[in-house]
Amino acid sequence: MSAYRDAGLGLLGDPMRRAIFETLARRPCSVGELAEQLPISRPAVSQHLKALKDGGLVVAHAEGTRRIYRLDPQGVAALRSWLDGVWEHALADFHKFAEQAVADETDGHGTDHRDHSSKEQP
Repeated sequence: MSAYRDAGLGLLGDPMRRAIFETLARRPCSVGELAEQLPISRPAVSQHLKALKDGGLVVAHAEGTRRIYRLDPQGVAALRSWLDGVWEHALADFHKFAEQAVADETDGHGTDHRDHSSKEQP
């Protein structure tokens, strides 16, 4: 999935590209079918599909005179793996933060840390 990582998350940052990606997640489509569902021209759909294909997220095959596009399972799996790694790091950091917050709470309220060695004088 290095091609996707090189392109960065910007690949799906474009709303139309994301809409195409989401549509293809539901079912394979031709450029014409995608253009009918979106407020952009066929050439614009083709440009977005090329970016998604170059990024490893979409593949195409010929069906007669049409090209049918679908998500590339390997590319999507690599994207998911990358996102899972990011999520795991975020959860680990949150877990450390939560543990530290509990430790700070216990230290701050559960134990009286004042020095009682000297007696009050009148």
